[in-house]
Amino acid sequence: MISNSATSNSADIIVAGHICLDIIPSFSAEQTRLDELIVPGKLVQIGPAMMAMGGPVSNTGLSLFRLGVPVSLMGKVGDDALGHAMLDILSGHDSALAAGMLVVPGENSSYTLVMNPPGVDRCFLHCSGANDTFAPEDVPYDKLTGGKIFHFGYPPLMEQMFAHGGGPMSQIFAQVKAAGVATSLDMAMPDPQSAAGRLDWKSWLAEVLPQVDIFLPSAEEILFMIHRQRFDAATASGAADLAAHVDGDLLADVADELIDLGAAVVGLKLGDQGLYLRTSQDAPERLASIHPALAESSWAGRDLITPCFQVEVVGTTGSGDATIAGFLAALLRGESPEAAVTSAVAVGACNVEAADSTSGVRVWSDTEKRIEAGWDRHEVAISPAAWQPTAVAGVLAGGRDAAR
Repeated sequence: MISNSATSNSADIIVAGHICLDIIPSFSAEQTRLDELIVPGKLVQIGPAMMAMGGPVSNTGLSLFRLGVPVSLMGKVGDDALGHAMLDILSGHDSALAAGMLVVPGENSSYTLVMNPPGVDRCFLHCSGANDTFAPEDVPYDKLTGGKIFHFGYPPLMEQMFAHGGGPMSQIFAQVKAAGVATSLDMAMPDPQSAAGRLDWKSWLAEVLPQVDIFLPSAEEILFMIHRQRFDAATASGAADLAAHVDGDLLADVADELIDLGAAVVGLKLGDQGLYLRTSQDAPERLASIHPALAESSWAGRDLITPCFQVEVVGTTGSGDATIAGFLAALLRGESPEAAVTSAVAVGACNVEAADSTSGVRVWSDTEKRIEAGWDRHEVAISPAAWQPTAVAGVLAGGRDAAR
């Protein structure tokens, strides 16, 4: 057990939002095609299932905990077997981690069946359960005192967070900022056929992002939400991983659009292509409450991309959430933008070395030693060629704005 005093009153980062129980079947090395596994009327022999926590409250929260960051969790579960299983898992790490959870009699807890064959990006069968009733009044704002960052994840999978436009989410963040705590937001890909999939997400973001200091969606999610035609065109062409089909100009355009909507820091997760970062001119002012070093001009108007570290991939569940944990932990340490994106992809790389969503994450000092030892990286495949390596190993400065 890792001990880091994860009590509500001492937490530097509060992670709120979606939480569920992941049920992860195991597959043999030969079972690498989902279209051959999921066939009507066919019985497929698989291995034992692993049960683990899912969603950003647990994935990002437990990743931060394993890094050694004081963290508290805020999520909603039912008073049922699945809910109690989740509380038991959290308490197994540290009893304080379950203390902030809201347990509601009569509601169903959320669960996800994670299909993650070797070498194949995962897919999910998901029940939102009690997440759909999570509302602004469920956040215990009095427990934010002393916190540095409030991170909220997956509102597209939480009905009350999108059914009434961006108002409820904006309300939460406004109260968090009034408490002097920086805000962070992660998204999720909605089912295109669901109410969330049909929502006008650009209008939702226009209402919410003025209250968001750090915005960390995936490239796929944000293209689906604000550039649906481009997303549909790429997926219609058979692109299995949309992040591999974007270029630097598109990333910069999308990030600029999000900054214009109000975000100070935009990080676009690119799967195995790495992490893209773009910041506003007022980012130092908006990040200063996290760590004094973030008030430096090095955080103003930045445009960076960093590739992933090379690892043997066992499972990709929770990799984006772990990447976020690495980035937020780096902000707490007052790291430079270059170091922060490196920290982010390092934690994400450790994550995919395990089948579940968090056990691959190491204490930060161990991860840091791995980086300093010359951990190999993948080549960056994203164009334009104007992106050239800087003195920081593996980090590329933005081609269009490299002089900023």
